[in-house]
Amino acid sequence: MLKKLRTTLEMIKIEHTLFALPFAFLGAFFAARGLPSPSEIGWILLAMIGARSAAMAFNRLVDLPFDAKNPRTASRALPRKRLSREFVILFILASSAAFIGAAAMLNPLALKLSPVALAIIFLYSFMKRFTWSTHFFLGLALACAPVGAWVAIRGSISGIPLLLGLAVMLWVAGFDIIYACQDVGFDRNEKLFSIPKRFGIPRALWISGFLHACMIVLLGFLYRRMQLGALSLAGLGVVAILLAYEHSLVRPSDLSRVNAAFFTVNGWISVLLFVTTGIDILRLRVP
Repeated sequence: MLKKLRTTLEMIKIEHTLFALPFAFLGAFFAARGLPSPSEIGWILLAMIGARSAAMAFNRLVDLPFDAKNPRTASRALPRKRLSREFVILFILASSAAFIGAAAMLNPLALKLSPVALAIIFLYSFMKRFTWSTHFFLGLALACAPVGAWVAIRGSISGIPLLLGLAVMLWVAGFDIIYACQDVGFDRNEKLFSIPKRFGIPRALWISGFLHACMIVLLGFLYRRMQLGALSLAGLGVVAILLAYEHSLVRPSDLSRVNAAFFTVNGWISVLLFVTTGIDILRLRVP
């Protein structure tokens, strides 16, 4: 059982929770106007891990027919039959229960919205069968992190977490477009949809860059509205440089460094934004 669990965590790349978790805590910091209580942090952490684990395992399960055909994904645990479908289903149910249970411990609105959040993150797995806007739906799924964390603290929704969520959506859609460039040929053969397939890789990379530029502008507007200090703006400036570096790694004729652009750079971006903005929130006691 432990071996299966370890294989499942490897399959869903549990370490990539790092992408969304800092934004969830930013939403919580904004909502609390400082540091949330230890219990709130603990339940938000459990909710994030539960939701992402359920979403990733569901995605691997639903995409099994495609993963088995795609050379890039054929070595994953389910295509290689290192895990059974039944075990993955149980893992999804357990992770979903952990998410809903954590939401119940936070406040009534968080509990009421938890099925909506699960519906969004599960629905994403089917979107590439119908629309090339699938990247934005993935962004919407991760945008639930800061909005959900705000709800966890305040028990309500306002414009601030929605703006932060929109910034997350733009960021995620942008880097997912880069990642999808690897599968253009496969998507054509399997009649799947993506922006690189619809517009071609060169235009897709331009669209990705535009989305990331919009993310920087939106966060700059949000930081001014929240009256954050120089540290947050400096962090945002470094993030802009990192995004420019991310795009410099990828060329239409050379996608060999997509993984570095996707995993390494974006991991640093999420952590940097959380550290610099979080420190400013704690230091300035944002109004």
